[in-house]
Amino acid sequence: MSYDKELAAAKKAASLAARLCQKVQKALLQSDVQSKNDRSPVTVADYGSQALVSYVLQQEFPSEFSLVAEEDSKDLRKDAAQELVERMTKLVNDSLASDGSYSVTLSTEDILKFIDSGKSEGGPEGRHWVLDPIDGTKGFLRGGQYAIALALLDRGKVVLGVLACPNLPLTSIRDQQSPNDEVGCLFFAEIGGGTYMQPLDGSSAVKVQVTAVENPEEASFFESYEALHSKHDLSSSIAEKLGIKAPPVRIDSQAKYGALSRGDGAIYMRLPREGYREKIWDHAAGCIVVTEAGGVVTDAAGNPLDFSRGKYLDLDTGIIVTNQKLMPLLFKAVRESLEEKASSL
Repeated sequence: MSYDKELAAAKKAASLAARLCQKVQKALLQSDVQSKNDRSPVTVADYGSQALVSYVLQQEFPSEFSLVAEEDSKDLRKDAAQELVERMTKLVNDSLASDGSYSVTLSTEDILKFIDSGKSEGGPEGRHWVLDPIDGTKGFLRGGQYAIALALLDRGKVVLGVLACPNLPLTSIRDQQSPNDEVGCLFFAEIGGGTYMQPLDGSSAVKVQVTAVENPEEASFFESYEALHSKHDLSSSIAEKLGIKAPPVRIDSQAKYGALSRGDGAIYMRLPREGYREKIWDHAAGCIVVTEAGGVVTDAAGNPLDFSRGKYLDLDTGIIVTNQKLMPLLFKAVRESLEEKASSL
């Protein structure tokens, strides 16, 4: 089955959202930052991105629409958020106007409803869009990496994914960066169709592949920027077992999946602390972007990720990503390190 129409809509929605986010990041104001219950900051761009993506997808697929997304409008309906909501409304309408495809002006209430249309629970039946409107909010706030991550589930399987990474260089992130480097990448993949990358400005796409490195000593690895999201000490132990000499590349968001899909690094380890439950929007798009580029994504027990169980990925310990040749070695090192850690407690 072809998902070409859905992929085109997803690319359009994510690109529009990326433009809005770029605009906000350039002029980040203190009043744009709120706090969530988990204390991670959320911004006007986060909500605006979700509203835009929801609007575009509902215009393209009005009869069959289900969205599993991170945000809701609860905090935006409080009096203290009025200024933020007004600014977000203007940003969303400006973004739609600049695109030229939609001659519409949305009211604040319209936008809040589009945000709230992301309340689906997902599951194994039917089709569900899965969105993280800004993955890597802390990276966004500090001017680092973030991604707009959008995927489509069909009967519980990820069938397409788009990662818009506004700050990711078009060349390898491992190269020496200069302020003049072009940034802004759009990665996209459809099941059975490979993975492609193009500049966010929409110019021509190129097919990408994960690295062919077979010797772990020559590999480099990605991990989360925030130690809260992954145990850096455990990653170091695993890297030592593999003989990896390069220091870890720590960046925020699913931009890591995009960078890995084009061969910037060979391994990504996400080993969160006990009690943390991974959410499907943090991995759905990135997972297919890597697997269609020839990579392998499993939990720490070697099981493929199961996106059919609702909003959460209930998995063993963490997530490991690499190419087919390195996966047996990585898996062995992960299991040994986890067993050593357990026996030392």
